[in-house]
Amino acid sequence: MNRRLLGKLFVGHLTTDLNQGMLPALLPFFIAERGLSFAAAGGLVLAANVAASVVQPFFGAIADRRPSAWLIPAGVAAAGLGMALSGLAPTYALIAASVCLSGLGVAAFHPEASRAANFASGDRRATGMSIFSTGGNLGVATGPLVITPLVLAFGLKASLAMLVPTLAVTVWLLTQLGPLAALRPARRPAGADGPAAGDALGPFARLTLAVVARSIVYTGVAAFLPLFWTGVLGRSKADGAAALALLLGTGVAGTLAGGRLADRHGRRIVVIASLALLAPLLYLLGSTRDVHVATALLVPVGLALYLPFSVLVVMGQEYLPNRIGTASGVTLGLGVAAGGLAAPPLGLLADHAGVAAPLLLVSLFPLLGVAAALTLPDDRKRLTPAGRSPES
Repeated sequence: MNRRLLGKLFVGHLTTDLNQGMLPALLPFFIAERGLSFAAAGGLVLAANVAASVVQPFFGAIADRRPSAWLIPAGVAAAGLGMALSGLAPTYALIAASVCLSGLGVAAFHPEASRAANFASGDRRATGMSIFSTGGNLGVATGPLVITPLVLAFGLKASLAMLVPTLAVTVWLLTQLGPLAALRPARRPAGADGPAAGDALGPFARLTLAVVARSIVYTGVAAFLPLFWTGVLGRSKADGAAALALLLGTGVAGTLAGGRLADRHGRRIVVIASLALLAPLLYLLGSTRDVHVATALLVPVGLALYLPFSVLVVMGQEYLPNRIGTASGVTLGLGVAAGGLAAPPLGLLADHAGVAAPLLLVSLFPLLGVAAALTLPDDRKRLTPAGRSPES
């Protein structure tokens, strides 16, 4: 495992996804100061997800055919610039255009960076990918904590502050293009038995269904948890942002734990167990009206939501070993976009039935993910007693 390169990718991932984490925290301010409905706010989430996700397989195909390390700093730059401009935008159309620009930066960054992280991880792919993914999760988790006090103090124009870390990290990553471009897949050992591994399209398609199910849950929680905190539990916008940050911050620990558990005990069992636990936990969260109970539930919900996150990406890369960039683009991108399609309907549901309703509805979707994961090949037979695959 090349920890130095993983550290560079970690920093880029943190900075890129810091912008993604800011959007849900900005929604209450857009609603209050720009007069948006819940459905229109959900439309912004959809716009960001579509821009960030639908084109990711395209960038993934580029990474597979011709590794393009320059996409890593370029993605960081676009993600930060778009989010910085969103607070200045006076109309809904301009806000949507800004979050789309930020989303395109996210789309450019992830396939190339995750391909590089796969190669930098060596034999411990799930652990290495969990380290890389933790950067993104930490960025998403700290986004609300960074932007909320700034907007409370200076208004929506405070989003311009994102240009400072964005430019600093972009310039630094531009100096690291050489080592990043040098990352290549490990060579097949001379005299290795059997043909090279082929792509398993059937399991990959079923895995994508599990990715979509988890993404719908994430979309519902990230977009509506702050609104649930303010509209149902009667707390302030700052409290809502802090609740989202606590859940996403717990997800950082969940992502790291998921990678280690998957390398030791198998990928599929981690996905099945975590999603099976997530359904009842999320239903309890949406049902409670006690802020103390809700706060206590944020930790187990965050763990269950994020334990399978990096594991699903690694499984996709292992099912498509000849198209790692494309696999990353689908699992990190297209699957997430499909989940993002749920945002406007969830917003309409919130408009008509209250902001607790989306949380209750998305609590059903982990069960769909469990059903899909149960059809995947059992990978535990590949593990030795020490938790390593025989080929490692």
